[in-house]
Parts: sequence; structure tokens; C-alpha cells
Amino acid sequence: MGLVSSERIGENLSKMAISEIEKKRYERIVRAFVEARRPPPHIRPELDLGYRIKGQSVEIFEIRPVWRGAPGEKMEHPVAKATYIKSRDIWKVYWQRADLKWHSYVPNAEVPDLMEFLAVVERDEYACFFG
Repeated sequence: MGLVSSERIGENLSKMAISEIEKKRYERIVRAFVEARRPPPHIRPELDLGYRIKGQSVEIFEIRPVWRGAPGEKMEHPVAKATYIKSRDIWKVYWQRADLKWHSYVPNAEVPDLMEFLAVVERDEYACFFG
């Protein structure tokens, strides 16, 4: 079995997940966006907004009680997703259709940075994200 050069390993890692430093910066940016859009505290048990960063993707979702669920049981309803493509230095923008699959957001399928993704979600020109 041959050895893999450290240069090759570094090349593969650079195309994988975002760095921890970038992740922390993205968390601050998305947290500020979500905090600004969250409903007042007295409404949050019935409707809230959350986010997660997983791998190279940022996902924004609504949090609601499960209809006919156990008391306190919550569900997430996806709002928007962006995936960073490091090799092209762009973010791909997605919305979830009724088929529960992520689809490219055609008016702005790609954006140059996370701030532009959040601006696209904020504008929601076609009511795809927040209905």
C-alpha cells in the first residue's frame, strides 16, 4: 500500500468542511440575523427561529410545537439553506419545496458570501423562505 503525501492530504482537507475560525465567524453572523428576526419572547413557545451549521452548510429553520404531539414536543420547519463550495468560493442557495427536498433558489442560485445569502433570505422576493 502506497503512502499519501501530506500535500495531497492538505489538498483534500481544503476542499472539505469550513475551518473552525470560519465556522465561528459564520455563527456570529447567522446568530445576529436570527436574533433580529425572532418573534417576541411570549410568542416563542409557539413559533421560534433557529439555525445550525453542519459541514459546509448553514440552515435556518422555524421551530413549532408538533400538532397533536406530546406537550413540549417541537418540530423544525426548514426555511433556507446555503452550502459553501470552497473550490469555487461561492455559496449555493436552496429552499425546501412541498416535496421536502432542497431546490436551488433560481433567482439567486449562487451568492458570493454568507451576508448576501442572508440578504436574499431577508428579501424573500418570491415568498419561498417564509411563505
